[in-house]
Amino acid sequence: MGRFILKRLGQTLIVLFIVSIFVFLMVSFLPGDPVYAMLGGEISQETYDKWYYDLGLDKPIVVRYFSWLGKALVGDFGTSASQHKAVIDVVAQRVPITLYFSILAFIISVPLGILLGVLAAVHRGTKLDGILTTFANVCSCLPQFFISVLFLYLFSMILHLLPSYGFTWPWEDFGKSVSQTIMPITCLAIGGVASICRQTRSSMLEVINQDYIRTAKSKGLSQHKIIMKHALKNALIPVITLMGLRLGGMMGGSMFVETVFNISGMDSLLVSAIRAQDIPLIQACVLLIAVVGSVANIITDIVYAAVDPRIRI
Repeated sequence: MGRFILKRLGQTLIVLFIVSIFVFLMVSFLPGDPVYAMLGGEISQETYDKWYYDLGLDKPIVVRYFSWLGKALVGDFGTSASQHKAVIDVVAQRVPITLYFSILAFIISVPLGILLGVLAAVHRGTKLDGILTTFANVCSCLPQFFISVLFLYLFSMILHLLPSYGFTWPWEDFGKSVSQTIMPITCLAIGGVASICRQTRSSMLEVINQDYIRTAKSKGLSQHKIIMKHALKNALIPVITLMGLRLGGMMGGSMFVETVFNISGMDSLLVSAIRAQDIPLIQACVLLIAVVGSVANIITDIVYAAVDPRIRI
């Protein structure tokens, strides 16, 4: 198991190294002069010279990359041109909010999706299966921004039940925090519930037709014990992969929700940074999203290997 983990860590470091190269090269991909693209044309020569040297544009690209990478490893991404603060300070204010929504949505979507998938598989061909399957298929196809706008229009503008924007930490005002969190969390979780439900149903249907399940039934074991002890464990193997993808994707996939509900998270920060062409801030956000996604993949691989020992070979 230790060798397996070390192998995955090595592969992850290689992936992050490649990602860092592409993130850094975003400066070179910008049309025209990167400084003017970021700050506009109406700047003084002193301002231009400052940012020109801060971005290392006076050095060869290989030297610039390793200089940037060395600083990034210690958390120094430079200064944000749009926020006029250190990039690490700007990101540190936004990351906890995005993590809060992502983890809550993940905690809600995983058990609920597995439960609905098991119910649909056990009651295959019934009305319950039809309802759950239709729900999962429809919700899997709906874009996140459409669900966000629909919820905003229905529950805020029509029914006036929930606030339409903002975020408050629970320890600051619990009631206000809950009311502001319900819609964004639901929008983030509904896609995960649908995809996990579909995958769980498909895996369960494949497993419950295996010979060892029929043997367990012939021994007189209860259906609950067969499902929970024998079928579900093996059916969860492909679901774990999907769970890892969902966890990694939520960190960088909530930009529509944060934008619609005006939540000051990292994804909305990335959108504003792209609009402002704030190079240091874009680089930091993209690299951080890649790191979180890689960590989620490592955790998924470890859990996968723990559930199915054949993966370690």
